[in-house]
Amino acid sequence: MTQIPSFKTQAFQVSGMDCGSCAKTIEASLQQLSGVTETSVSFATGRVKVSYNSDVLSEAEIVNSITALGYSVDVAPTKTLQVQVGGMDCGSCAKTIEVGLQQLPGVSDVSVNFATERLQLSYDPQQVSEKTILYQITSLGYTVEHSRDANPYDYEHDHSHNHTPAHSVPKPTQNTAATNWKFWLSNRRGQSVILAGIGLILGLLAQYLALPIFLARAFYGISIVIAGYPIARAGLFELRLRRADMNLLMTISVVGAVILGDWFEGALVVFLFSLGTTLQVFTFGRTRNAIRALMDLTPPTATVKRGNQEVTVPVESVRLGEMLTIRPGQRVALDGVVISGNSSIDQSPITGESVPADKEIGDTVYAGTMNQTGFLSVQVTHTAGDTTVAKIIHLVEQAQGSRAPTQQWVDRFAEVYTPIVILIAIAIALIPPLAFAQPFNVWVYRALVMLVIACPCALVISTPVSLVSAIGAATRQGVLFKGGNALETAGHLTTLAFDKTGTITQGLPVVQKVYDFGKVSANMVLQIAASLEQQSEHPLSKAIVAKAHEQGMELETPINFTALPGKGIQANFREQRVGGFPPNSTVVGTPKPPVVATAYSKGELEEYLEGELLYFVGNQRLFLDQGIRLSDKAESLLVEIEQLGQIPVLLGTNEGLLGAIALSDGIRLEATEALRQLRRVGLKRLVMLTGDRTAVAKQIAQQVGITEYRAELLPEDKLEEIQLLRQKGVVGMVGDGINDAPALAAADISFAVGGIDIALETADVVIVGSDLRQLAYAVELSRRTVSVIQQNVVFSLVTKGLFLLLGTFGFVGLAVAVLADTGTSLLVTANGMRLFKTKTVKD
Repeated sequence: MTQIPSFKTQAFQVSGMDCGSCAKTIEASLQQLSGVTETSVSFATGRVKVSYNSDVLSEAEIVNSITALGYSVDVAPTKTLQVQVGGMDCGSCAKTIEVGLQQLPGVSDVSVNFATERLQLSYDPQQVSEKTILYQITSLGYTVEHSRDANPYDYEHDHSHNHTPAHSVPKPTQNTAATNWKFWLSNRRGQSVILAGIGLILGLLAQYLALPIFLARAFYGISIVIAGYPIARAGLFELRLRRADMNLLMTISVVGAVILGDWFEGALVVFLFSLGTTLQVFTFGRTRNAIRALMDLTPPTATVKRGNQEVTVPVESVRLGEMLTIRPGQRVALDGVVISGNSSIDQSPITGESVPADKEIGDTVYAGTMNQTGFLSVQVTHTAGDTTVAKIIHLVEQAQGSRAPTQQWVDRFAEVYTPIVILIAIAIALIPPLAFAQPFNVWVYRALVMLVIACPCALVISTPVSLVSAIGAATRQGVLFKGGNALETAGHLTTLAFDKTGTITQGLPVVQKVYDFGKVSANMVLQIAASLEQQSEHPLSKAIVAKAHEQGMELETPINFTALPGKGIQANFREQRVGGFPPNSTVVGTPKPPVVATAYSKGELEEYLEGELLYFVGNQRLFLDQGIRLSDKAESLLVEIEQLGQIPVLLGTNEGLLGAIALSDGIRLEATEALRQLRRVGLKRLVMLTGDRTAVAKQIAQQVGITEYRAELLPEDKLEEIQLLRQKGVVGMVGDGINDAPALAAADISFAVGGIDIALETADVVIVGSDLRQLAYAVELSRRTVSVIQQNVVFSLVTKGLFLLLGTFGFVGLAVAVLADTGTSLLVTANGMRLFKTKTVKD
């Protein structure tokens, strides 16, 4: 029995790269290797990371592939670790973890995303152990929910009976999964906010009733300790790392307020701050649950045929090639191919299609989709860790954890901004009292207010909350963005280039028209040609047979069938007909009245099918070689067909031509509408690039409404065209994820609308359902996301600037400062969350 694939991630240090194109060359070369699932090449660091199936490909073969290009390779003993982290309050907590881990020897490429609570890093196991890494995280005051070596397609499901993670840590009590009112009672964060609020109210009550001052301060102190302890602890950890974040700033402010005797102010500040951060965690739970919902799509068990019995087993134990049985109402457990049965499958969780897809023998079904009506037997083609939904989960996790250009700018800004704010606060606290004999307590208070207002929390979360929401919304519609960079770039597109074959067209020939030369009807030309072509595997033959099937024609079985490579076929038909096709004819599709009854007469059938004529179907060269002369009418028709960009297939006998069938690559049904929607969302320049003939390109372009096209292009020509287009704006390239790799790599952003497996590994954006209309949705969503990010950044900076001035000159106090900071954070979070509801392109 076939073994479950074993995937590995290996890092290499490559020298000899002169420029960015060298990195692209290595990446393209590695992606062509069988077994490679993911590659990442950095020209700046000379680092290459490859994820691959070690059952198919060896490390030595990867090294040989790189060295064959003229580069040298040093194998780095690097491992990658993914960790789910709990206890983060905001984006600065993520930065704290990154800085803390980067201090460990042997740790590199640390990335922590607050929005997804995911940490990923690379480390040298010879210098640092995984245990040390996990300990460092917990010593910084955070919790590790689970960890694993970053196998690209190794996924864990939330089913406790499946398996236990290799390095399990008890999940923290501050689990953020709950998004209803129970969160406030069952979650430690919610509980601390409630208790702190009670302490604040009791303190106010004691003060109002003029009870002893120590009693009021005791209640305020309880509120400060309960809500302030995690804040102070996080701030001290930051201090240990020689950094300052909002936790440290808030701790200084609260301690300062208490020293100045403003116990109520200190309790109110810590309560409002704790409430704000808890509300952020509560709100983010919704977008984090998007991935959890994907994980829950796949059932934990599968029903498998083993021997003569059906047994229910964990999905992880099902091997390639085994047979699943799927009854109506059950979810498909693993990717596979239908072996028997037919049914409708709801594929909306995977492809975004709203209408169930009909499945029959030979069709592919995906794990996580819902069987609607029939009973299916499915042969497994992908194991649990390698299913399409598993790959999508991995892609979404990576995308939501990535940093967009705007976020990178914000992070760099916050690093410089916070120390400057602290220095200014010190200056405000000391200069007026020392230089101008101002009241010391007044200016210290104003400095504390400034520290609170200056917390960059809203600015730090302004971008990731928008990215996470947008990526979550897109995933539900079957559009997968590979990270924040792709999401932002799509929003700046000015030009979109399309590959023709397999993108605008179906990539398969379709019969466009049937011509007769006066001897028999056009129906008879198609019927005879389809009868002859049944035994051929040529794509043109299949298209002709499919057209006859579509029209319900009865097809005769030829004898003495002979394929003539590069020309066509020849064959005879059986003798002694009684009229029409004999009872043993092959009938395909829904039975209909025989077409022969109205298409042509009994006498015509006897003449062309009952005799000893030799039939030919093929190109012009076939008939010339047989000495069959083409009439002037036939010659003229062939020229006309070719001018339309179509392929002519001739039908005749050894006595002369009977007719011709014109075929061409069929246009996708949604192509014209998709291009119209792209123009409606503001993309004015749409270009088609194809290696096909100019006549074909012109015909297709006219049919779908593209005014710009380039034809007869080699792959290097397409690359050059993309580079020329990039000189005038941001360029996207739409392809099938397999062909035109150089052009796709050269574009600012690439879109794949082909097969899911290949597309997931190649393009920046994957249209899972292969519906071109989703391109407009992707562009519109990206533009909305860019707009929301800009709104959030500007609003955060303007609000900060305004309240910094007001606080410095004593117009607002600590409580108002906290309300301003918390309110700004919640507003930018709510604004970003609006993207989660983006569904379709509006007319």
